Amino acid sequence: MLVPKNRTVDATLLMESLFKLSELESRLPLNMNVLSMGRVPKVMGMGEVLTEWLAHRKDVLIRRSRHRLAAIDRRLEILGGLLIAYLNIDEVIRIIREEDEPKPVMVARWSLTDIQAEAILNMRLRSLRKLEEFEIRTENDKLTKEKADIEALLASDDKQWRMIEVEIQDVKKTYAKATELGRRRTQFADAPEADLEAIQQAMIEKEPITVIISQKGWIRALKGHVADTSGLSFKEGDGPKIAFPAQTTDKLLLVTTGGKAYTLGADKLPGGRGHGEPIRIMVDMENDQDILTAFVHDASRKLILSSTAGFGFIVAETELVANTRKGKQVMNVAMPDEAKLVVPVTGDHVAVVGENRKMLVFPLSQLPEMTRGKGVRLQRYKDGGISDIKCFAAADGLSWEDSAGRSFNRKGDELAEWMADRATAGRTVPKGFPRSGRFAG
Repeated sequence: MLVPKNRTVDATLLMESLFKLSELESRLPLNMNVLSMGRVPKVMGMGEVLTEWLAHRKDVLIRRSRHRLAAIDRRLEILGGLLIAYLNIDEVIRIIREEDEPKPVMVARWSLTDIQAEAILNMRLRSLRKLEEFEIRTENDKLTKEKADIEALLASDDKQWRMIEVEIQDVKKTYAKATELGRRRTQFADAPEADLEAIQQAMIEKEPITVIISQKGWIRALKGHVADTSGLSFKEGDGPKIAFPAQTTDKLLLVTTGGKAYTLGADKLPGGRGHGEPIRIMVDMENDQDILTAFVHDASRKLILSSTAGFGFIVAETELVANTRKGKQVMNVAMPDEAKLVVPVTGDHVAVVGENRKMLVFPLSQLPEMTRGKGVRLQRYKDGGISDIKCFAAADGLSWEDSAGRSFNRKGDELAEWMADRATAGRTVPKGFPRSGRFAG
């Protein structure tokens, strides 16, 4: 019996994990290539196998019967000698006491065989009182009858098959469903639905890590959730780019400037003692592309993807998951345009800021949800491209922070100036908006 140490362990998931990832369940093809009659290799069907098995049972029956017959013959021979000894017990005792070599004397006296003489000489004194004629004759008669039955069995093919039938019936009774030996210990049922990915994740020990990605695309995982990564060392000419907390059981998504998404298992990341390893040796990333962003996968989330030129769309995060090193093309871009922003979808409105410092606010419903494509125009520009995007709920208002850390919020009529349809130019950003052109200051 398997008893999980933690109550949070899903018993079904644990068993399916063991079935799929261990030797607990093995499926083997049935190839009945057997030795016919123990000598000739042959591929047989089920009917032929059963016929061979019956022939084997018959051969075992015959050999067993002949072995028993030989044992009976030996015992009958000994009983014959013991009967002679009983009938002449006083003479036997005299010969044993007076003769230097009693064995040949007894053989000559009563025409005994060597086995009979040895049996008489090997008797213990305390057995003399048991050498009663009735007991000897009773055993002799019983064995004589059994010998006759065996000889009749060996002489009749029909009797042999009837005996085999009786033996098989006895086995059937011994292993009947109602018996302790025959009762079924397992059950027939439909296999439970278990996600293979969940099974693989279940076998990974959950530990906190901090994922670090450098500017030149090197990745590593520090043990624990490290809040301050300013003291980390990097290769010469390299530096920090992305850092976020995760668990070893998490799935990580990487999005490149070429609009491709790649998937990495957090448990497979190199440790944080060195500088890590280049992401390019883990995935087949084109040389002209760079890592745009990376984050922990959340299957329930949706994202807005945007290109530098200001095109974008909503995509379910599950559509970014790639099962191969080649990744998955999600956003179609062509140089000089590149994928620029990946923003989680929240609320009911979208605020877009261009490099020209003009802001446009429009309902989220105006953005289509796609699995792949170029997307639709978010904001129109004469020069430059997109700078930042933020989703928000109109009831809560649009918030941002300037470079000094001061917070601003505009809601309702305060945003009317920037409210318009998607793909329009927008208006100059409100007072207090960060010079960086980004909502985070």
